[in-house]
Amino acid sequence: MFFFFVGGLEQQVRQVLKAGAGRCINCGSKADLVDYEKVLKLFFVPVWRWPGKEPLMYCNNCSLFFPPSYSLPPSAPTPPPTDSVSDILKCHSCARVVDPQFIYCPYCGSAL
Repeated sequence: MFFFFVGGLEQQVRQVLKAGAGRCINCGSKADLVDYEKVLKLFFVPVWRWPGKEPLMYCNNCSLFFPPSYSLPPSAPTPPPTDSVSDILKCHSCARVVDPQFIYCPYCGSAL
């Protein structure tokens, strides 16, 4: 006798408790603090659901669940750049802004 079973256990977000509470440990994007539930699926149909034990962090970008203790701190908004005129270096040939550490222009190859 041959028995073929297609099923699995999956975690799904039930409710977002705090949006943007941290950053993902995998991809670095924003992660939310969520309540989750475990779902038993049989032939890709949810059969049984039960709640998770404690809130987890969830990344919408890479769909990763991880404990809040592993979360990176939320990224602070970056202030606008305050480049002064002396800090900006432009290429003489193509007039593009280049890093002052460069000896040659990365766009056209001419010497700075």
